[in-house]
Amino acid sequence: MQHLNACPACGSSQIQFCFNSRDNSVSRQEFAIWECKDCSLRFTQDVPSQHEIGPFYQAEAYISHTDSQKGFINRVYHLVRTVTMRRKLRLIQKISGMPAGRLLDIGAGTGLFCHTMKNAGWNVTGLEPDVETRKWAKEHRGIDLLSSDSLFTLVEGADVVTLWHVLEHVHALHEYLDQIAKLLTGRGKLLIAVPNYTSFDAKNYGKNWAAYDVPRHLYHFSPAAMEKLLQHHGFRVLSFKPMWFDSFYVSMLTEKYKGKFPGVVRAICIGALSNLFALVNTKKCSSVIYIAVKKQI
Repeated sequence: MQHLNACPACGSSQIQFCFNSRDNSVSRQEFAIWECKDCSLRFTQDVPSQHEIGPFYQAEAYISHTDSQKGFINRVYHLVRTVTMRRKLRLIQKISGMPAGRLLDIGAGTGLFCHTMKNAGWNVTGLEPDVETRKWAKEHRGIDLLSSDSLFTLVEGADVVTLWHVLEHVHALHEYLDQIAKLLTGRGKLLIAVPNYTSFDAKNYGKNWAAYDVPRHLYHFSPAAMEKLLQHHGFRVLSFKPMWFDSFYVSMLTEKYKGKFPGVVRAICIGALSNLFALVNTKKCSSVIYIAVKKQI
């Protein structure tokens, strides 16, 4: 573990403690969340290193690494996921202007998105750090995923690069973005989806907001922080897209962590209010998709 004396995104020393948040998925430990006064990024302080963090992902309930449908929240998640796969396909076709092309998906999980895009005719490369998850994707979906380290050995360019709720997990933040910039074609599109701590549901739940997900989430982005980070790496944000279901899912998960029985009705109300604010301003959505291109020199 390393204590940071500067912002991991912009390097500013103007950082301050916000609050402690609990890991409700695995360890029950508390981790401090700090905020950068310059770029507004929040980050988890004293996180385990890349080689030490593995055990914090070892929980059946950690949905991004399992296809379990046990429990109400997991069943809802998987039902919604089917809908979101189709929406992601249509979004990529629209913003790329291509019915099919070359796609690089970083943090592919069990390969469902890669499988969806491959079936739609795309040439897909998927990266996933977990060995067992890669095996599962091969056995159940016929998708050959590469290890995450392969990102730095890839040479073929990509028309679209996607990171669906992945960038907040990446220790080598700047190295990843630099390499993505090298791989993305001149007119290529970068899509990054991350939770948004400036959303209504995040502010309502405070330190208990499930999307802080410490220590797995190393960074907690505001739209301003994401724009500044991408600009630093030669990208320009074209647009912001909402992820409407996330406000409900995160609210339900937060309510589950708060008590013995999930406050489903309360979670639905909070999620709906959060989306109502986001209707006026997409930058207030619980999770935001940032669509970016490389700045032309």
